[in-house]
Amino acid sequence: MSALKILVIPGSLRTGSLNAKLAAAAAQELVRAGAEVTRISLGDFPLPIYDGDLQSKSGVPKNAVNLKRMIGAHHGVLIVTPEYNSSLPPLLKNAIDWVTRVQDAHETRGQVFRERAFAIAAASAGRLGGTRCLAALRLILSACHATVIPNQLALSFADQAYDDMDRLKHPADIEALNALVRQLIDVSQRMM
Repeated sequence: MSALKILVIPGSLRTGSLNAKLAAAAAQELVRAGAEVTRISLGDFPLPIYDGDLQSKSGVPKNAVNLKRMIGAHHGVLIVTPEYNSSLPPLLKNAIDWVTRVQDAHETRGQVFRERAFAIAAASAGRLGGTRCLAALRLILSACHATVIPNQLALSFADQAYDDMDRLKHPADIEALNALVRQLIDVSQRMM
């Protein structure tokens, strides 16, 4: 059996992002659990705002194709996203919208979502930890026919959750992250 490959996608480009920190912590836990991990930045896949007329005129942008293929090269995906006005940030929603438009010749539309496990997490300085965003993200991924694992992580008070080395410092947060990692690995292995 080939090595389990997990893609980690932070949904924020902001310097010092609490979600980028959580994505880094998750990537470390995934590696400790034996997965081969790739962490990307959506900034490396710049995309115009989705527009059906633009797609009809120019086709799907190369960066959407590249992002879809990056997802397709992994057995599982972890998306760690900030919450904007109780929902997803436009950066992440737009990336998902474009990826759903990519269809390689040998695939059915949206196959990249159906063939791998997705995990979702959010970090927020607030009490809810991005819970509302996670509900929206789960709904969007489910509409793409993705297998979204039941566990999710909403890291509350994330501005106080890390030590000086950017590691989670509270036992409950560490256990929640470990549970998410274990379930993503388990479901991804079963889908291989």
